[in-house]
Amino acid sequence: MASLVQLHIAEGIARCLLDSPHNRNALSTQLITELTNAITTAVQDNSVRVIVLDHTGPVFCAGADLRESAAGGSPVLALPGLLTALWNSPKPTITVARGAARGGGLGLLAAADLAICASEATFAFSEVRVGVIAASIAPVVLAKLSPRAASELLLTGAVFDGRRAEEVGLVTSATDTETITEVVAQWTHAIQLGGPAALEGTKALLNADLSAEIADNAVLSNKYFQSAEAIEGMTAIREKRAPSWA
Repeated sequence: MASLVQLHIAEGIARCLLDSPHNRNALSTQLITELTNAITTAVQDNSVRVIVLDHTGPVFCAGADLRESAAGGSPVLALPGLLTALWNSPKPTITVARGAARGGGLGLLAAADLAICASEATFAFSEVRVGVIAASIAPVVLAKLSPRAASELLLTGAVFDGRRAEEVGLVTSATDTETITEVVAQWTHAIQLGGPAALEGTKALLNADLSAEIADNAVLSNKYFQSAEAIEGMTAIREKRAPSWA
């Protein structure tokens, strides 16, 4: 089975690359497990000072792997470990979205300490339009978004661009695709000027432990994924039609 995540460690930086082009880096159980393991490896490596989550291909993350869910799988139950690993990492984390993200992919942006995206990239909390809810990612997303923006974006499932993502707090910065690498390099350099213990302590001040809430919400999310409404929503996507309620 081909690996869906690449891990490269050099000069104090661990780069985790989503590399699942066949499904636009969708959050399958395999990808979630491999990414969680990559982050754990980076955390345990004493040479690593900062962790960068990036991707290959034009799409950052298509969200939940609906094919796996429709076939009876439960990738959403693997997501708590990944979100917790990102959120609770004692080493600073940066997520890079050079392309679009949907659903659970937005949780990977919110769970990181810093996040950057292309201004023209598009995003959507698309769960409600599929007949499910964004419970799994809600703890980290609601910690970053303004309440009004969260209500609008999670209830409507509307598509928004990188500039709006920056305005509402989903990402730290939205910029031209050509300058993303430069900005990330500036961030990683600045972070490595800080003391490792001081950075870990600062992270503890910034991030309350959301482990229990994330785990509980994943169970709730899985319940919705198994509902008749979700089955109709996923079937509609597969058949390229509107769901019965739309």
